[in-house]
Amino acid sequence: MNGTPSFPEEFHVFDTSLRDGAQQEGIRLSVNDKLKIAGYLDELGVTFIEGGWPGSNPADTEFFQRAATELDLQNSKLVAFGATRKAGGRASEDQLTRALVDAGTDYVCIVAKSHEDHVIKALRTTLEENLEMVRDTVTFLREQGKHVFVDCEHFFDGYRANPGYALDVVRAADEAGAEVVVLCDTNGGMLPSWMGEIVSAAGQTGANLGVHCHNDTGCAVANTLSAVEAGVMHVQGTFNGYGERTGNADLSALIPNLQLKFGWPVLPAANLAELTRVAHAIALVAHQPLLGRQPYVGASSFAHKAGLHASAIKVDENLYQHIDPSLVGNDMRMLVSDMAGRASIQIKGDQLGFDLADRDVAARLTERVKAKEAEGYSYESSDASFEMLLRDELGLLPCPVEVRSWRVFTEERHGENISEATVKLTAKGERHMVVGEGNGPVNALDQALRKAVAPAYPAVAEFELTDYRVRILDEGHGTDATVRTLIDTSWKGETWTTVGVGTNVIEASWEALLDAMVYGIFTHVEPELRPEVAA
Repeated sequence: MNGTPSFPEEFHVFDTSLRDGAQQEGIRLSVNDKLKIAGYLDELGVTFIEGGWPGSNPADTEFFQRAATELDLQNSKLVAFGATRKAGGRASEDQLTRALVDAGTDYVCIVAKSHEDHVIKALRTTLEENLEMVRDTVTFLREQGKHVFVDCEHFFDGYRANPGYALDVVRAADEAGAEVVVLCDTNGGMLPSWMGEIVSAAGQTGANLGVHCHNDTGCAVANTLSAVEAGVMHVQGTFNGYGERTGNADLSALIPNLQLKFGWPVLPAANLAELTRVAHAIALVAHQPLLGRQPYVGASSFAHKAGLHASAIKVDENLYQHIDPSLVGNDMRMLVSDMAGRASIQIKGDQLGFDLADRDVAARLTERVKAKEAEGYSYESSDASFEMLLRDELGLLPCPVEVRSWRVFTEERHGENISEATVKLTAKGERHMVVGEGNGPVNALDQALRKAVAPAYPAVAEFELTDYRVRILDEGHGTDATVRTLIDTSWKGETWTTVGVGTNVIEASWEALLDAMVYGIFTHVEPELRPEVAA
């Protein structure tokens, strides 16, 4: 392909999720968390995993101690992060430099100032002393048998302020034995069109170059790709773009861009298909919701809603997709909404295992969806409720539970709010009336429903309500507005979403809770209840 750079003889994907990514607001990784994430990164096959800064805090020191015995890395190499020694001292006597040696990793990465203002104002030393700090630290670490990378902090801003000095730092690191000198856009202010000239100038030093981009202009991935095109052979980033402020270059987007767009084998051949799984697994450990619109790995990355798209996709799935989603372990999804046409419904039905080739059936279902969406329902994010609607239209909806009545009330008792729900229903021919208490009316209904259904279907006691979302649809009506609720329910690794709509939040929540229970029973607990299975 014209314009695609050639794959260099050596190329590194350097993950700094455990160090730079952990600086994101709201992320707090325990040592166990970091060990688990390192395992995922190794499974994927990134070249280097930066584990943290030993000696700077007890947790990072413990991580490297435990990693030595608990991490059995098969594909990746662990890197310890540090800094150049202090001004006026000696690297061999610097406590934090010694901690890098004691971390037990073959590879270390040290940060060095490359912007003259930072040298003078932050380090409060001279420009020449800063160069000596780089030389001394790299030389000492090399003498200790370490492979050394040097992150030139604020390099791009430093180059624009004083090109000569920024390049002097690169030369000092390279001449002292650094294997890669990494150019850092620490403030994240660069644009792609600015990268090439500066990276090319740094390349004239003869050093092996890397790049480390932050996302403050929203261009971290694009800036990294521009730097690659200009000759860097080492890219740094974090999974899911974690990092302070607006984050770092997102490796879950950068890796597939390099592998699928450039055609570069940056990961082992079969591993790219694990990308989506790994991105979601890391997000789960980090307690960060993975954005649906995240490129390549997000739930919406290959989701289609417009009817025009669906008509084309029926002919060829890739007419509205830039890659085959399976290459990164994702799936194409057809969203069902009031924008859906018959083709959208037919494709969605096919994905769920139903043949909707009959145009009249598909047309009726399409009109029903649009009517329900007009009432406030949303099926694009509630596949379980859509399947129940589809089954009802086809006469294939099981009825494992028949509700006779339900009620709930909340009272203040001895200064404490107590919610109590009563549910009457029939399951497997047995009638049950159960009272449940909970933390609020929705929780009370959930508890009562579980207790009433459990004698017939004991597995429902293990159903877990993992997310609950409420939206007021016609806000101008105030407290009497129509309400939509979406509930995520999980069981044995499976998750499904149901929707409820009502004139109040309790009514809407009950509908979503009941549908979640019914759907879980006939799809996961007793699939033989489905008419097509029983037949």
